[in-house]
Amino acid sequence: MPGFIKLSSPATREFWEIKILHEDGHLLALDKPSRLLTSPDRYDPARPNLMKLLHRDLERGAPWAKEHAVTYLANAHRLDFETSGILLLAKNKPTLVRLAEAFGAGRPVKAYVALVHGSPPKDLFGAAHKLAPHPTRVGLMRVDDKNGKQSHTDFEVLERFAHHTLLRCRPRTGRTHQIRVHLQKLRLPIVGDTLYDGRELRLSELKRNYRVKRGQLEKPLLDRVALHAEGLDLPHPETQELVTIRSEWPKDLQVAVKYLRRYAAARGTAARQN
Repeated sequence: MPGFIKLSSPATREFWEIKILHEDGHLLALDKPSRLLTSPDRYDPARPNLMKLLHRDLERGAPWAKEHAVTYLANAHRLDFETSGILLLAKNKPTLVRLAEAFGAGRPVKAYVALVHGSPPKDLFGAAHKLAPHPTRVGLMRVDDKNGKQSHTDFEVLERFAHHTLLRCRPRTGRTHQIRVHLQKLRLPIVGDTLYDGRELRLSELKRNYRVKRGQLEKPLLDRVALHAEGLDLPHPETQELVTIRSEWPKDLQVAVKYLRRYAAARGTAARQN
């Protein structure tokens, strides 16, 4: 049943209209917006998070919960605070157990799109560095090939620009910040990812002779981690039939790519029309 779930946080006066990407008797896939936690922050439990908001609505019998006959929801995986896209939820405990086993075995095929600084030498490449928590910076990860956990990500160039590249990323494992740290290691940091050497993207960097109006500050085209979970393919935990879930790119990423095509096409490549 397509539709949206409307959530709000009175404490922060924030509102979210979250698109339902897939639903059946066992699964619910949502299109998580950027800048919304998946689950509670261990360091600041008061921050709004998607699962807490959903559970609050379930407890009070919100209209969307009644309409979709939902009484239980648990997330099978997580997305970072600034990462947008597909988040898969279980609608009962047996399904959650099966999904946990599937994700643990790497059976779901996950696809992300990332806009990065720089240009890789090859169109197809990968990273297999072990990852571990940073020893002094809480919440960060780093490459630690001696003591870290095994991780592997495959990358594919979708489009090249003068100083940026659009990539499709397929993580084979599910380590925290895996794609972000692998790209940092490859010297291809994600746009907007200030934790891992990325920078905001501004139109003044792309458009020649661009001038900001007097008295105004230039707003970035992208001021968050330019990473979006666009695809998820997995065997259904009940029927084993293939489930294919897709999420459209968010507006800020679409706008950034539009301006890159218009003003920063790679040398020898004509800008594509939208």
